[in-house]
Amino acid sequence: MTHVVQLTNPLVEVLGYGQSIWFDNIRRSLITSGELERMIREDGLRGVTSNPAIFEKAIAETDEYAAEIDELRGGSESDPKALYETIAIEDIKAAADILRSVYDETGGRDGYISLEVSPELAKDTEGTIAEAERLWATVARPNLMIKVPATPAGIPAIRTLISKGINVNVTLLFAKEAYEQVAEAYISGLEEHAAKGHDVSHVASVASFFISRIDTAVDKRLAAIGGPDAEALMGKAAIANAKLTYARYQEIYGGERWAALAAKGAHTQRLLWASTSTKNPDYRDVVYVEELIGPDTVDTVPPATFDAFRDHGKPRASLEEDVEGGAATMAALAKIGVDFDEVTDELLDQAVAAFSDAFVSLLASVGRTCSPATA
Repeated sequence: MTHVVQLTNPLVEVLGYGQSIWFDNIRRSLITSGELERMIREDGLRGVTSNPAIFEKAIAETDEYAAEIDELRGGSESDPKALYETIAIEDIKAAADILRSVYDETGGRDGYISLEVSPELAKDTEGTIAEAERLWATVARPNLMIKVPATPAGIPAIRTLISKGINVNVTLLFAKEAYEQVAEAYISGLEEHAAKGHDVSHVASVASFFISRIDTAVDKRLAAIGGPDAEALMGKAAIANAKLTYARYQEIYGGERWAALAAKGAHTQRLLWASTSTKNPDYRDVVYVEELIGPDTVDTVPPATFDAFRDHGKPRASLEEDVEGGAATMAALAKIGVDFDEVTDELLDQAVAAFSDAFVSLLASVGRTCSPATA
């Protein structure tokens, strides 16, 4: 496929700043209608991310999957998780095949589709590894990434999977310190992969760092504190935290240890900005895209934000602007009484629970769709 892009499209302009835009959504019609191909061609789209909540919405709110699920049920398959995996993997394979041209043209830097391990495994290292290996073998596409949460159990699983040459999208990152653990897992996993004599240039990973949820949580605490000093910090924590984490990324991948892997063709584990929709209507609807544009990063953008940025986004090299100001913001939050470590710990716990709930709801939706009453 030849990629012809519109130079006036803000989504395309972002590419000029070294950032790749991925799409945080998947459903059958996106693939079958040709829309995904159009987005690649006209919007410069470089990848797609999915999660159980996205699949749950697609299955519960549309009839795109009903006939297939009923057909599978008629073939004696009745386990909701097996049914979900069958239809999800079909979508993932089809999307991977469409994105393969991007993967080839970028030398394996982009063109990925993500598939998440069961959220029920968030506290199970060995279970995560086993399911990731199974999904990787089943999809059998080099441009697949297996999504694994950055929980205490997930981080050693990430290292093992990378050491086996399995691409990983590390999800649910909120804290810079957790990111550092993830970067260590990636680098040590690559070192083990190389020590076994394998080609590290075919291994890819992103570290999905969540953005808007941080402002939602911090702003709530600032509102409770009250006063002009607290009000002045509203809406600043998430971007400050991301900028400081990106500065740490530059340090990690600018060192001698990484240089040895880079000489063997290894790709850095790019930071991927996730949760980039604006939750507060008082903030600009594309703020979490506009303010985090920089080299060697990815922004996975949900549909409404994707359309809004295409319409009125104003790209600029924003990510490396005023990093010192980001540090000052974090210091001011601590001074006023916001315990940021506590915030990020709570956000991780809440996100794991929310993803688990979405998975339960997803399986329930599959069960309802394939019930005898609908057959």
